[in-house]
Amino acid sequence: MGNLDENAIDLLTAQHEQIRHLLDKLKAGQDDKGELFTEMVRLLAVHETAEEEVVHAVARRSAFGADEIIRPRLVEENAVKHALAELYDLGVDHPEFDTKLADFAAAFTAHAANEETEEFPFLRKQFSVNQLERWAGMLRAAEKVAPTRPHPHAGETGLANLVTSPPLAVFDRVRDAVRDWRHTNGH
Repeated sequence: MGNLDENAIDLLTAQHEQIRHLLDKLKAGQDDKGELFTEMVRLLAVHETAEEEVVHAVARRSAFGADEIIRPRLVEENAVKHALAELYDLGVDHPEFDTKLADFAAAFTAHAANEETEEFPFLRKQFSVNQLERWAGMLRAAEKVAPTRPHPHAGETGLANLVTSPPLAVFDRVRDAVRDWRHTNGH
């Protein structure tokens, strides 16, 4: 669970750093590539869904000028989701995986940098510390019911995610449980 004084911007920035770290380990070709990729996919899918449902949705409704900053980030996020879905479908053993992973890593890094240098400073100016701290709690709640895999065709708005996320999350979490059971039981 997060700290009581944790705010949404700090939480999202820390998640960006976790994803970058996982990408670095994946690009380095570590032995546990499949597990690292699964962890990265889960973290990124949950992160993007919660961000769209909470931060982007609330900011776009509340702050003048937010849409001009957030709309390009949504386009980037949609491209990242599509690239992640393609990587997921390929699998870590596919001969093109490493090349596509490098392209994906570059796209994610650019997107995260844009959020951190354009969107997040804007949000810090427009919203109070108290609001950003409440958003962190909302993000944590949204993450608990977010899908654990990319679903790029489900939509890129907070409303689309609110409608599609719960059933997709249930499906993903059942698949995760079966995968984990098989892995644990040697099947």
